[in-house]
Amino acid sequence: MSKDGINSKDFMIGTLIGGIVGASAALLLAPKSGKDLRDDLGSQANLVAEKTNKMTNDALGKSSEWANKAKEKTASLSQTVSSQSSSIMNKVKDIRSGDKTPEQDPMNAEVSAIDELAEEAAASSRTSAFDSQENVLQEAREFAEKDSSK
Repeated sequence: MSKDGINSKDFMIGTLIGGIVGASAALLLAPKSGKDLRDDLGSQANLVAEKTNKMTNDALGKSSEWANKAKEKTASLSQTVSSQSSSIMNKVKDIRSGDKTPEQDPMNAEVSAIDELAEEAAASSRTSAFDSQENVLQEAREFAEKDSSK
């Protein structure tokens, strides 16, 4: 804050508002005919509408691009988890298919539990990956709808 009690932020806001009010007054009080003034206002309104449409199209393009990237990443993650789960399940099956009978193998119960957990993890990871894909796509649709309604 300066010595006068006015900080620079308030001064800039006041200057901006004063400029807008002055420009509006000059536009409305300019020595133009009504038709010329309406034409000027119409052309400015068309310019603003074009810029808004361009920004909306850009936002829609970026949101679909982000949705595609998210979909690719979740698919990649799902594939990685599935391959690792399959690898673990194959190792467990190899251990189970050894020469020992279940009575001779004290690790049989533990191996069965690990096998079940690996299968559950694989199913759960696929489900959560697809759920996250759907959530991203839904949010992109909502974002696009909000932008198009503005």
